[in-house]
Amino acid sequence: MKKLVVLTGAGISAESGIRTFRDMGGLWEEYDIMEVASPEGWGKNPRLVQKFYNDRRKQLLDCEPNRAHKALALLEKYFDVHIITQNIDDLHERAGSTKILHLHGELRKSQSTRHPELVYEIEGWEIREDDRCEKGFPLRPHVVWFGEPVPAIEPAMEITMNADIFVVIGTSLNVYPAAGLLDYVPSGVPVWLIDPGDVRYYGKNKIEVIRDKAGTGTAALFEKLTGKKLPF
Repeated sequence: MKKLVVLTGAGISAESGIRTFRDMGGLWEEYDIMEVASPEGWGKNPRLVQKFYNDRRKQLLDCEPNRAHKALALLEKYFDVHIITQNIDDLHERAGSTKILHLHGELRKSQSTRHPELVYEIEGWEIREDDRCEKGFPLRPHVVWFGEPVPAIEPAMEITMNADIFVVIGTSLNVYPAAGLLDYVPSGVPVWLIDPGDVRYYGKNKIEVIRDKAGTGTAALFEKLTGKKLPF
C-alpha cells in the first residue's frame, strides 16, 4: 500500500468555521499575536493567554469535521495515509483519520509550565487558573508558541522522506519549519497542492495544482487518486 503523506494548514479547518490568524477578518486583526502566542505574552499576562485559548477551545467544540477531513479519513481504505497538520484542532481525529502528527500542538490538551512532558487531556473547553500538574505547577495550553522549538518537526521529516505521494492542503507554505518539509519529499514523488490562492512552490518535484477550496479540491483529489467519486 502506497504511503500518502498530507500536510494540512488553516485552510482545511476554515471550512469547519475555525477562525484563522492570517485571513482577512482573522484573529490577527483582533489580537497582537505575540501577546497571546509567545512565552513573553504568557509571562506578561497569563490570564489573557488562557482566555484566548479557552475561547478557541469553546469554539472548536461547536465545529464539525468537513468534507475534506472526511475524505482524507476515507482515503485510508486505499493508502497508508499519514497526516502532518499545522492545525491545533482535533477535526482530523474526529473525522476518523488514524495517523496524525500535530506540528504545533493540540488545543484540547494542556501541559505543565515547568515540566512540558506532562501533558493532559482537557475535559470540556477550559483551563482554569488554579489547574495544576501532578507536581503542583500551573497548566498552560499544549501549543507551540512563537519562539519555541517544534519537537514534532523531525518525525515529520522522516514521514515525508518515505512518502510515495505528497499532498498539501490549505496552507500558504509561508510558515516554517512546516513549509520546509517539501524539501524532504523524495525526487520523483508526485506533489499535489490544493488551495484557492496563488501559493508559491519552489520544490524540485513535479506539482499538480487543484486551485479550489479544501472540500471540493480534496473531493477532486480523491477521484484522481482512487478512480472513484467521493460518496458524500
